[in-house]
Amino acid sequence: MTMESHQLSIEFFPPKTAEGVEKLRSVRTQLAALQPQYFSVTFGAGGSTQQGTLDTVLEIKREGREAAPHISCIGTSRETLHGLLEQYKAAGIRRLVALRGDMPSGYGTGFANEFRYANELIEFIRAETGDWFHIEVAAYPEMHPQAKSPQDDLQNFARKVKAGADSAITQYFYNADAYFRFVDEARKAGANVPVVAGIMPITNYSQLSRFSDMCGAEIPRWIRLKLASFGDDAASIKAFGLDVVSELCEKLLAGGAPGLHFYTLNQANATLEICRRLGVSA
Repeated sequence: MTMESHQLSIEFFPPKTAEGVEKLRSVRTQLAALQPQYFSVTFGAGGSTQQGTLDTVLEIKREGREAAPHISCIGTSRETLHGLLEQYKAAGIRRLVALRGDMPSGYGTGFANEFRYANELIEFIRAETGDWFHIEVAAYPEMHPQAKSPQDDLQNFARKVKAGADSAITQYFYNADAYFRFVDEARKAGANVPVVAGIMPITNYSQLSRFSDMCGAEIPRWIRLKLASFGDDAASIKAFGLDVVSELCEKLLAGGAPGLHFYTLNQANATLEICRRLGVSA
């Protein structure tokens, strides 16, 4: 199964240094050859990278490419968000990724928020801008780490769709069955929007392990054991990671996933190689 007729999108985080900005320009040029539908740009905990997100998105747009900024509830007031939406509209941005977001470390529950949940954020964006933006939201095939139960998590997802979300991008996962089951259950709950599969290439076991522990994504035991067995053999980790993730992508596309969204961590090589195996050449 190839990527033809499926959506491809690519995610970056805003660089924090001048060197990082230059590196991302190079990575972006390489990945633009895949002709993704858009590049998304993340938003740090508590809005800590808000300016970096804005700068990166506007630069991508100036290059003639479609960009989708992440917008988070945490640390965002109605006034700030109104101004941000106006800036994005003026720049011709037509797509947003609306998220509850993460609390910055060191803050208690008293951290001021005018929006508590992503559905409130979406309702505000729709009220302010009508249908100008295509709004993406997050989906969690293996359950959001802070949800009370899978049923509760599914209801949260349905609320976001009802509030006006157009489509969703999942948290990354390595178990295709979790994705297909989530999509089926979401449809039964009335949340009938395209759910694009989030894909995290495997290039570094300790980094992947750390991310997965933080966000609640499961690394299946057989993958974990195999990666651990390679020790410091980076070439074997990368080769195995490419095989596992390429096979996952093929299974997802064959099973009806509308597209793939790559979490690149501002790197190009693994995404380029996986896409090449899926029939998309740069």
